[in-house]
Amino acid sequence: MTAIGRGGVRNPWTQPDYGYYNTRFEQSLTEQDTAGQLTMMRMTLNKESAPPLHFHTREDEFWTVVSGRVRFWLGGATLETCAVQEAEPGAFVFGPRNVVHTFQTITDTAEVLIGNTPGALEGYFTGVGAADERHDDEHTGVLEDYGVHIVGPPPVWSDWNR
Repeated sequence: MTAIGRGGVRNPWTQPDYGYYNTRFEQSLTEQDTAGQLTMMRMTLNKESAPPLHFHTREDEFWTVVSGRVRFWLGGATLETCAVQEAEPGAFVFGPRNVVHTFQTITDTAEVLIGNTPGALEGYFTGVGAADERHDDEHTGVLEDYGVHIVGPPPVWSDWNR
């Protein structure tokens, strides 16, 4: 394979994968691969893997839904005031820095490509590790070290899927 920094192909699930709370992700493209310009991971989400409502001060975030359906909350101060949109396979979603957002799969699972530019956030994900459930409140200091600020709780499946 050609070195990815000079171009190349990375097929799904051929790169190192990591536990992140109650799911796994593949670090498809590292910040070292792109001289800090971009990071990309492939994650299989489940209904309990929704992050809390948050925003990034240092990078833009984007998602491509590969399989399943994912609901996104974007741009409000609370879940109730965010624009809520559903993304199906093939959808591209953009979350600029400083825009509040979260997301949750609305199918049993969803595979999503998640990217950040510039690419400096991946250390947070690899550092958290596996757990039976999310414990974001235990990592707020580390998140803030990466310029990520939690502003509200994650969506609760039963509240949004009636």
